[in-house]
Amino acid sequence: MAAAGDCNGSTANFTEVVLVRHGETSWNASRILQGHIDSELNDIGRQQAIAVASHLSKQEDFVAIYSSDLRRAAETARIIASRCNLPEVILDPSLRERHLGDLQGLTMRDAQKQKPIAYKHFLSAKRDQELPGGGESLIQLHERCTSFLENLARKHEGGRIIVVTHGGVLRELYRRACPMEPPNGKIMNTAVSVIHIHENGQNWTIKKWGDVSHLEEVGAKEDAFGGDKTSVKCLM
Repeated sequence: MAAAGDCNGSTANFTEVVLVRHGETSWNASRILQGHIDSELNDIGRQQAIAVASHLSKQEDFVAIYSSDLRRAAETARIIASRCNLPEVILDPSLRERHLGDLQGLTMRDAQKQKPIAYKHFLSAKRDQELPGGGESLIQLHERCTSFLENLARKHEGGRIIVVTHGGVLRELYRRACPMEPPNGKIMNTAVSVIHIHENGQNWTIKKWGDVSHLEEVGAKEDAFGGDKTSVKCLM
């Protein structure tokens, strides 16, 4: 469900960042942990991407669109760019999902059975807990994606940009904007959130979170994993 509100104060000069989660993949539908594994959109995911692209095309002009370089995000971003008359999608690995190490490619059930130590670490409340097999800690993910967004805000001060990324990244961006509040529920495929970033990248204000109203008309509203242990019903 969409939520609007200011967790921080606001100032006159800001960059408006429109955040979009990628469309659904077959691995999402099968409840498989993806992480950095490069899956593509399924038919529902493409419908979702077209719906959010149409929704965003009706808004004021955007100056740029950035995306994770993983296919599920990049394909979503290219569909949006074509509808919003943006000439190119700028891909960057800083926007990738959390690397899940040994858990990547497994369902939650298989992860619990086959990789119990990695699974335990995945569910750990310790934000500095790395995952076996090269997986990132939540702190590493947080630093990676928030520093990138701060740099974008400085680069595009006063403008509006689109950023297409993943559930785990979005939860860390929410945490950066509202550090005293828990992440705001599940983040569904192609959910739209809006953050204003002020003061040279330092002050973040959430204006809208998790809006999927654009999916109601096309019937492509699907659950999908939000990228951390609070979202184990659905997958990254």
